[in-house]
Amino acid sequence: MMSLPFYQRHHDHYDRAYRHKALQSTVSQYQKETKSKSAVYAQGSAAYARGSAAYRHASAADFSLESSAAYSHGSSAHNLESAAYSYGSTAYDHTAVQSKRSAAYSLDSEALSKSSAAYSHGSESINKLAAAYRLGSETYRLGLKDSNLMIEDQSYKMSPKAKRARQHLVSEDKENEAIDYSVPIFTGREVNISGITDTEEERIKESAAYVAKRNLFATSEGVSVSKVAKSVSEEEHHEKKSRKVAIRESAERLALKKTLEDTQAFHKKLNQDKLLHPPEFVIEPRSHTIWEKQNVKFHCTVAGWPVPRVTWYKNNVPIDVQAHPGKYTIENRYGLHSLEISTCDFDDIAQYRASAMNVKGEVSAYASLVVKRYKGEIDASHLHAGTFSMPLSLGVTPHGFASRFEIKFIDKFEVTFGREGETMSLGCTVVISPDIKRFKPEIEWYRNGVLITPSKWVQMHWTGERASLTLTHANKEDEGLYTLRVVMGEYYEEYSGYVFVRDADAEIPGAPGAPLDVQCLDANKDYVIVSWKQPAVDGGNPILGYFIDRCEVGTTHWTQCNETPVKFARFPVTGLIEGRSYIFRVRAVNRAGVSLPSRVSEPVAALDPADRARLRSHPSAPWTGQIIVTEEEPAEGVIPGPPTDLQVIEATKNYVVLSWKPPGQRGHEGIMYFVEKCIAGTEDWQRVNTEIPVKSPRFAVFDLSEGKSYCFRVRCCNSAGIGEPSEATEATVVDDKLDIPKPPGRIMPTRNTDTSVVVTWTEPPDAKELVGYYIESSVVGSGHWEPCNNNPVKGTRFICHGLVNGEKYIFRVRAVNAAGLSEFSQDSEPIEVQAAIAAPSPPYDITVLESVRDSMVLGWKQPKATGGTEITGYYVNYREVIGGVPGKWREANIKAVSERAYRIENLKENMVYQFQVAAANLAGVGTPSLPSKPFKCEEWTIAVPGPPHDVTYTEVRKDSLVLLWKEPVYTGRSPIAGYYIDMKETEAKEERWRSVNEKPLQKKFLKIAGLTEGVSYVFRVRATNQAGVGRPSDITDPVVAETRPGTKEVVVNVDDDGVISLNFECDQMSPNSKFVWSKNYEPIEDDSRLDIDSKGGKSKAVFKNLGEDDLGIYSCVVTDTDGVSSGYTIDEEEMKRLLALSHEHKFPTIPLASELAVEILEKGEVRFWLQAEKLSGNAKANFVFNDKEIFNGEKYKMKVDQHTGLVEMIMDKLEDKDEGTYTFQLQDGKATNQSSLVLIGDVFKKLRDEAEFQRKEWHRKQGPHFVDQLGWEVTDECNVMLKCKVANIKKETHIVWYKDTREIMVDEEHDFKDGVCTLLISEFSKKDTGIYEVILKDDRGKDISELKLTDTAFADLMNEVCRRIALSATDLKIQSTAEGIRLYSFVTYYVEDLRVGWVHNDTQVRFTDRVKTGVTGEQIWLQINEPTPQDKGKYTMELFDGKTGHKKTVDLSGQAFDEAFAEFQRLKQAAIAEKNRARVLGGLPDVVTIQEGKALNLSCTVWGDPTPEVSWLKNEKSFVSDANCILKFEAGKNVSFTISAVSTHDSGKYSLVVKNKYGTETSDVTVIVITVSGQTDTAKHTVSISGQSQNNITVPKKKKATTMSKPQQEKEKKDIKPHVDEIIATEETSDSKEIPRVEKEKNTENNQQTAKKTHGKAAAARTVP
Repeated sequence: MMSLPFYQRHHDHYDRAYRHKALQSTVSQYQKETKSKSAVYAQGSAAYARGSAAYRHASAADFSLESSAAYSHGSSAHNLESAAYSYGSTAYDHTAVQSKRSAAYSLDSEALSKSSAAYSHGSESINKLAAAYRLGSETYRLGLKDSNLMIEDQSYKMSPKAKRARQHLVSEDKENEAIDYSVPIFTGREVNISGITDTEEERIKESAAYVAKRNLFATSEGVSVSKVAKSVSEEEHHEKKSRKVAIRESAERLALKKTLEDTQAFHKKLNQDKLLHPPEFVIEPRSHTIWEKQNVKFHCTVAGWPVPRVTWYKNNVPIDVQAHPGKYTIENRYGLHSLEISTCDFDDIAQYRASAMNVKGEVSAYASLVVKRYKGEIDASHLHAGTFSMPLSLGVTPHGFASRFEIKFIDKFEVTFGREGETMSLGCTVVISPDIKRFKPEIEWYRNGVLITPSKWVQMHWTGERASLTLTHANKEDEGLYTLRVVMGEYYEEYSGYVFVRDADAEIPGAPGAPLDVQCLDANKDYVIVSWKQPAVDGGNPILGYFIDRCEVGTTHWTQCNETPVKFARFPVTGLIEGRSYIFRVRAVNRAGVSLPSRVSEPVAALDPADRARLRSHPSAPWTGQIIVTEEEPAEGVIPGPPTDLQVIEATKNYVVLSWKPPGQRGHEGIMYFVEKCIAGTEDWQRVNTEIPVKSPRFAVFDLSEGKSYCFRVRCCNSAGIGEPSEATEATVVDDKLDIPKPPGRIMPTRNTDTSVVVTWTEPPDAKELVGYYIESSVVGSGHWEPCNNNPVKGTRFICHGLVNGEKYIFRVRAVNAAGLSEFSQDSEPIEVQAAIAAPSPPYDITVLESVRDSMVLGWKQPKATGGTEITGYYVNYREVIGGVPGKWREANIKAVSERAYRIENLKENMVYQFQVAAANLAGVGTPSLPSKPFKCEEWTIAVPGPPHDVTYTEVRKDSLVLLWKEPVYTGRSPIAGYYIDMKETEAKEERWRSVNEKPLQKKFLKIAGLTEGVSYVFRVRATNQAGVGRPSDITDPVVAETRPGTKEVVVNVDDDGVISLNFECDQMSPNSKFVWSKNYEPIEDDSRLDIDSKGGKSKAVFKNLGEDDLGIYSCVVTDTDGVSSGYTIDEEEMKRLLALSHEHKFPTIPLASELAVEILEKGEVRFWLQAEKLSGNAKANFVFNDKEIFNGEKYKMKVDQHTGLVEMIMDKLEDKDEGTYTFQLQDGKATNQSSLVLIGDVFKKLRDEAEFQRKEWHRKQGPHFVDQLGWEVTDECNVMLKCKVANIKKETHIVWYKDTREIMVDEEHDFKDGVCTLLISEFSKKDTGIYEVILKDDRGKDISELKLTDTAFADLMNEVCRRIALSATDLKIQSTAEGIRLYSFVTYYVEDLRVGWVHNDTQVRFTDRVKTGVTGEQIWLQINEPTPQDKGKYTMELFDGKTGHKKTVDLSGQAFDEAFAEFQRLKQAAIAEKNRARVLGGLPDVVTIQEGKALNLSCTVWGDPTPEVSWLKNEKSFVSDANCILKFEAGKNVSFTISAVSTHDSGKYSLVVKNKYGTETSDVTVIVITVSGQTDTAKHTVSISGQSQNNITVPKKKKATTMSKPQQEKEKKDIKPHVDEIIATEETSDSKEIPRVEKEKNTENNQQTAKKTHGKAAAARTVP
């Protein structure tokens, strides 16, 4: 395989660069050596006869003399000549693509040179021909005019040079040294020679013919050629020919001549114009994407003369078919060239190039191949090939992978600003094509060119697509230029952006910024030097010095190392503990206070440098922060010698640092040092470290007198004693050896971008140890300086970012070293922040707008980049193209043309021309455009018009844009009738073009609406005339339909003087931007109707006299911006509106926000007011009543508020005399206005009454009053609550309730806590109708609220009560009784207004004696007596509240009916038994007290069916009638008990027992017989008791029923409640002998409930007369 050709390795655009160089032949030797001519002639015919056979052997590297020995004349010269020729042909074949303008029959043909070289070299050179042809030459690039061909006898290197590899040039004195390879160059000098053909046989014949023709009749002489890369002795070979050989060669020459003539005739047919044409791709190869293991074939078609030679390249490396047998197939059939690749895999992913070359030049066409693999598949062959394990950094990727990767950065980080302590993140999305999964890039980050490694401060991440770097806690040390480098093998791409880190906010106002870049230098056992950089911000006060703090690693305790601040930015810290590790930080201090601490330094161990080096080279355990130092056993008796090489390494005003070397004589134990000082010139030595000896050979001496000179010496000591002192140092003055630098000079700012400026300066003189520079900027005139950098920058150039576009800035710089900061430099000259200007980019899309016999009109598009300033004109060049060969460029215009169309005169008819255009601005003339395609200058005779030109767009919005164009230069045979506009989406195919307008447009602009936001479009325009539609214009550049942020529109304005103007603003202007106004998109040339005034970013177009002539579309475009433009349409309607508005402004009236109005204020005052939209401070008002001016006084209070425009007048009250017309007259400068209000008749009376009412209301509200008047609401318990809301009450305020003027007594006082008063009326009914009043009163007054609950109001309330009662109804339930089945529901309570209806199976129930309905207390029921099966079904109770109905439903069928009916039967039987059982109806008393001797007669009535049996008991024993006691039972119901004369023996308990089959009942009576005067046998008296009292008191009697069960008793108690009313719809007549139970309960309730009670809130109320 061959590596990249040299001219492709060192040029970005290989073909173009190669064509534009003057080709030089590298084989000029044979011109200087005349002997070579005869040798070439002598061997020419033999070479021709055996050329093809020799060619087949030329590619073998071991070809030798024996390979041609078969020849009968086998001379060595013959063999050499054959091999030389065949090699030359092969070399020509393989290097033709490398030469831009070579010819096979050039007089300086490389083949001849190779032939001669081979002949001269002999068999040894023959063996190396293959290597020579592969290696090529760099002599073309180096421009060596007289160099030899160079060959390197070494193995070939596979990898091409990296993209960024340094280019090494070979000088002339090294031309004989071996280089990479050589490329044979062929140069054609004669027109009549043959071209390059494709077949091997034709190439051989043409080469041999050329040799024979050149050396015809030449004598037999040898050819000598210098050898390449090493010195070889020249040999000449002579050969004498026989007559036979000479005749044969003569015949061969004649045959060769005829062959040449035939070949020339054939070529003449192919190239009739006899001109040379450069190669041109008629059809270029296209890119392919295929699956792995498929075949792919690239095709291309090439034209040109001589016939171009096509060579295929893979990643710019020539494809060697023989090196990959079966892999590649290259074919050429009648100009159709193809490259087929078999069984593609990932290694075939590359960019393929077809290069066509002939004597007129070389051209290339490119195509890419992408091979895809099915997901989950892995080619195992690659695993064994080692491609996975091969590191990318070596660049040994298969087939030159490193040369084909394209790396792009998108979504890039820009210049970034942060603050100390914040988290900052930088990132880029990296796109690498082709994307090969097994080759991953190396991501590297650099800060100021130094590779960044991950740490606690910096984190890096790579997702496979995006690289990011995060500063977890930004510090000023992190400020700098960050570079992302993406490495793929030996190739890489970079992107950089600057990061600025500002100081964090100081804890103390005015304190300086924190120092930065703290480092530890020269660390020893007990000593270290700490250095830092001074901050850029001093807080407004000079920095007095710095405090240094230290902290032992592993602890959090910080110790201050110096008591007084030090100004020098280095400080020696002593007193460290050997073996311990420390970190340090620095704080700055000024008058305001101490700054925040700097970022801590890296840990440093207090060790001897030798120990540190030993530990670094032989690490043991992980670092723990402490090192235990052990020493050997001391050797007694050895006193150490004096230290050596004592010197002062640093001297400041605060300290002096000494350094020395340990003594050679010190024994085996460790030594320590004592430091001594003395004033120079004396011998008064004083020990400095009296208490603690020094362990390190470094020491800082403090407490020295500034300005004095000192000498120092050092002694060593150990356990044996103190040694001799070292030699004393020279006198050292205690002062800063390092001076503060002087300020930099020549501050020069230059423009860079819209937000940055480049500042340069010169280094201060005699500057030493500079750390860097701080740059500050200030807006001109502000006096406020801001730092541009917070980390000192090195060098004398810096880009200051973050500036405001359009502002003027000045800059100053100061230098920094360890001694401090210099004074500020002088301020720079002011500079306005704007982007720097540059020459414009080339115009493009050159087209011919018209062509006649001797002139052509060109059109082109404006450059995409104007260079930051307006384009001043264009320059046009043209050149003739004859036979495909372009001539020299000529200038078409000397003076720049401003239009983008130009007519070139004096051209030749039927001549082909190419054109190029260059744009110019203030920066100069830009790069010319690429040459246009060839155009023929001929008369256009077509009937249709030519293409419109200069098609542009403006006023781009999210759904519309305006398209502009210019009419065709060539109009055809008839005038242009209109234009058609076509559009399509940018990515759509050609067949997707669609017309915007159906009818041709007469104007040369069109607003295209209906675009889709975010979609990219292209447009073109076609002109039409009577003959038809002409050729379309060039398509526009793609444009995206979007309204960019900040887009502004043209605004029409009418000022106070009535002047109408159009106004447009732009905040994106550059210094060279201009406002360009147009009417109907044509430049405004008539300034008699319009004045244009532009200042800054605003432009105004003022109409002098707006009229019909001014109707149209007015557009404003801002040049040198990204398409800022807007338009405004003035049609007839808009003109009328503007004229009316102008008239109003010329004759102004004060605009009123509201006309004169009147309103009643809270106190009953009357307020007249109006409000103007705007009033100045000079505005005034006149107040008029009935055409008479009134003034401010007691009756009228007047006020004018100029700020709000409010004009008002307040009257205390309205009287009858105030009826009339009120007028407010306003005047503000020359503007006036007035407004009137007429108050007459009913309007005035209504206003007066309302004012009087409001006055009374105000007085009412001064005492306790009602906020909400008395109203009602129905509670959830269906009670009625009267309520009102009160205000302005106090503790003494009373509330009194009335109904129909009668006070309602309330048991408890109201507390007014919630401001609500209530009166609760329970079980509201008709008797509660009436008028209710509530009165609030205290010492301040009283207020009354009344509520009428009569008529309609009462009906509404009752409807609501009924609705609530209906809603409270429970679900219907089924209950069995002795009479039948009862359906019932409970409500909260019942009122008569609630109408009840019953429905059975959707039929209204008709009430009879058997089916009844009624209400018992809160129970609403339906009684079905003696139910039958016809009573089954669905029953619905309907409750109607007066407005709506409410239903409750129960299903009385099936099991429910059966169970209820069975229970009814049981209860019926029990009721019969209860009715017919024996019972005592009328009364025996419980106790009878009677005197002895009197007669006792007890009687009662009994009942039962059948007639009961009667018996008596005395003291629970049977008792029968005798002579003393007569017992009677008469008529089946009358029972009597008679004792004629009672005695004490008759005392006791007597029981009457009545009994029948249904039950038994007993009635007891106790008889007590007493004597006279306490004796039981005294006076006798008769007592008769028969249910009524006779001469004694009768107590109600208790009766016992024995037949009624307990469940029956409980059920009766449940069904019959005390104190309830019973309403019977159909009543039966009760037994005359029985008291109806319900009636009894009703009477009882009526007796108990004598009056209705009402209740207040938490209290009962009663009505008092």
